[in-house]
Amino acid sequence: MSDSNTKSTAIVAYLTLIGTVIAIFMNSENKSHFASFHIRQALGIFLTFFALGYPIGYFDSWMVSSAFYIFFFILWIYGFLSALNGDQKVVPLVGGLYQSLFKNL
Repeated sequence: MSDSNTKSTAIVAYLTLIGTVIAIFMNSENKSHFASFHIRQALGIFLTFFALGYPIGYFDSWMVSSAFYIFFFILWIYGFLSALNGDQKVVPLVGGLYQSLFKNL
C-alpha cells in the first residue's frame, strides 16, 4: 500500500463509524501499521462515544452533555489531525487502551 493510500485510509477511519468500517476493509488486503493504528483510535473514539452517550443523556443537564460532546470532539480532532499530519500519536487518556483492546485490527 502506498503512502497516499495508507494516509487516506487513516483519514477515512475518522469519518463516522461507517468510515471506520470502510477503512477496515480498505486496510484488510495490504495491512499498513499506520492505517491500523488510526483505525483502532477512531473505532475506540466512536464506540466509547456511543457507549457513554446514552447514559450521559439521562443527566438532563446541558453542562454535562456539552462537556461530554466537547471532550469527544477534542479527541476526534486530535486523532484526525494526527492522521492528516502522518503522525502516530495516541489520543489523550484513552488512546493506549484503544490500541490494546483492538490490537487484532
